[in-house]
Order: sequence, then C-alpha cells, then structure tokens
Amino acid sequence: MESNQSSSSRVDRRTIEKNRRIYMKALYNKLHSLVPHESSRDIISLPDQLQEAANYIKKLQIKLEKMKEEKDNLMRMKKLEINPDKKSKAASVMVGQQRTPQIDVREIGSSLEAILITGVDFQFLFSETIRVIHEEGFDVVNASFSIINDMVVHTIHAQIGETYASENGVSRITEKLNNIVYGI
Repeated sequence: MESNQSSSSRVDRRTIEKNRRIYMKALYNKLHSLVPHESSRDIISLPDQLQEAANYIKKLQIKLEKMKEEKDNLMRMKKLEINPDKKSKAASVMVGQQRTPQIDVREIGSSLEAILITGVDFQFLFSETIRVIHEEGFDVVNASFSIINDMVVHTIHAQIGETYASENGVSRITEKLNNIVYGI
C-alpha cells in the first residue's frame, strides 16, 4: 500500500507542478502582450521579457511623475492668474504682448516655496530669485522648471537656514523680487 500512496503522491506533485508551470507561462504571455516591443519577430527569452517589462514600468513611472509635476505647475499657474490670495504676493502685468513675470512666494512652516512664471525674456530672474532667497537666510533644497509654450514656470523649494531672520522673510523676498522686476 505504501508504494501505491507514494506513486500517487508523486503523480499529484507532478500534476500540481505542471499546472503551476502552465499558469506561470500564461502570466508571462499576458505580461509580454502588455509591453510594447521594438521587434515582435524575435523570440525573447523569459528573463529578457521580465527585464523588458521592468524597464517599461520604470519608464512609465518616470513619465507619470513628470506629468504630475506638469499638472501641478499648470494648476499653480491657473490659480495665480485667476485668484491670487491675500497671503501670497503675486504680481502679473501684460506689457504690450510681453508677459511680465508672476511671482508667488509662500512660507509653509520652516519651508519656503517660490513660483515664478516668466517669459523667455526674463531668464535672469531665476538666478536673482535664488540669490535673494539665500540672502534672506533660506537654503535652496530643490529647484525645477517647465516650459509651456512661451512661458517658463520655475518652482523653488527652500528651508530656513542658520542665518534666517524671522521678521517678514517672505515679505522681504517678495519686495526685493518686485524691485528687480518692476523697478519699484
């Protein structure tokens, strides 16, 4: 009887393993069908298929992050153009067909966020903004930009540094930037 049970359990294990391999192959085929391929004629090994899928997923993640950042920048621009709030100092003026920069500086706890929306003719303003933020005692942590048609959207994040003087830091930064842009 023992030999009957052991041969029966071997058959069961073989059947289970065969079904597992069939199921895994179906999953690999499904994954392979979802990933775009450079050439569909070549037979690709299983490890190469998995690597290709992993690379594709990484590219999609990067693309998603860029799209989220662009969406956030567009939402900020829309908010600045439609409804600048009283806490943030935002300024926008059209001179002829040329857009003068919009400046929005906010202090959020121990951090600062500056959003500049400029035309291509105001490239100097980014470096001036970094300089002013640093002069006021903030350490720039991150700076990025996006180009949308003829506008450049700069986003600068900073944290309070050792030389920060707490009295009206955001107001002084905004005032200095307005002096640079508008000469006031």
